[in-house]
Amino acid sequence: MFNRKMRVVQFVACLSVIATATVLSQHVQPVAAGGAESSYRVLKPIQSGDLTLFPVVRADAKSLPANEFLTLDEGFKSGEVEVTEYGKVRGLIRSRGGVATPRYQGDQVNTLVLVNNSKRPLLLLAGEIVTGGKQDRIIAKDRIVPAGADPIDLSVFCVEHGRWTESSDKFGATAHNEAKSFMVQPAVRQQAMVAKDQQQVWNAVGGAISTMAEAAAPPLPNASPRTGTGDGGATAIHGNAASLGTTSYAKAMQSSAVSAKVDQESAGLLQSREAALATLRQEHAVGVVVAVRGEIIWADLFSDPELLSRYWVKLVRSYAAEGLGGGPSNGTATTADAQAFLDAPPHGREDSEGEVGVYRVREIKSNGTDLFALESLLPGTGYDVHISKLKLKGVQITPVTHLPNF
Repeated sequence: MFNRKMRVVQFVACLSVIATATVLSQHVQPVAAGGAESSYRVLKPIQSGDLTLFPVVRADAKSLPANEFLTLDEGFKSGEVEVTEYGKVRGLIRSRGGVATPRYQGDQVNTLVLVNNSKRPLLLLAGEIVTGGKQDRIIAKDRIVPAGADPIDLSVFCVEHGRWTESSDKFGATAHNEAKSFMVQPAVRQQAMVAKDQQQVWNAVGGAISTMAEAAAPPLPNASPRTGTGDGGATAIHGNAASLGTTSYAKAMQSSAVSAKVDQESAGLLQSREAALATLRQEHAVGVVVAVRGEIIWADLFSDPELLSRYWVKLVRSYAAEGLGGGPSNGTATTADAQAFLDAPPHGREDSEGEVGVYRVREIKSNGTDLFALESLLPGTGYDVHISKLKLKGVQITPVTHLPNF
């Protein structure tokens, strides 16, 4: 239970009047930044197994604050960030006479309560996992929580199908050892960010657990390839729970067999982590474009190199998990391919939402991709803190010659 009783009361009393800035279905105005004027530049790739990462630098070499934000893992480690089930808050509603009346708020699958007691704003990324409570959950979308803010209702998706019994009062990070930290892989992140649907997230988790189980299983003589379950979701989750001993995405990733496979897939990017990060810092890399078996699938970009380095292990291990399933090769992704992916013109429509004076998230669908940009609106900021760009499955990216800035 939070120590700040008054802030909890204010939080619940104000739930219905939280100010948000939501602008729907506005046409995107493309910004001319083609060719050499492109805002981002892709460098030569680094590779490990089926995973290829293309470091990305800012073309303008603009310097932004490096330690402006607190990460979720850092907040859990210091104890400055607390997350609990929604039912832990005993809410207050206003009667017609203005008298506060107590009301119990039950636990909810897609809502948790978070408080940021630190002196820095908290950065949350879609796909980050919080373990504990009645189910493991993932953050549903990028957002910023101001320093010392009132407790917030945190939108989440369940990634542990079938459990609804409390394992702990509070939630925590996926790993105490930073070298083993992770978030959900791109296939699951995509369903949370794009589909925004719990069933689709469960389906993706089911496919991921199935793939993990197959990757971690010892080879069998004369074994025939496994076929899908048809639903890709709950059946796959429960069908593979026996081999991994869990229906939780987090616990599956933490199993020794799967963790070893992920380590093997990402060895070339993590075994010499400090050397790799030193090179990235020297090049002032702010992000990466991700390719698995030659197919470009994702990009994560940050406001500064230091922020990238703080998420490096977590992101790389999530990318490596995406490559566990094997599959046909798509050739070799080139630097030009990665640059074209970043610079594909945003002639789509923009949806945006956020909180006045705190943050805004813009989503742009266009040309077979979906882009999410988290902009900080806090005093002294006014810049994009994190950008995710992903390839929508089954869609071909159209090559372009004039490359506008996204």
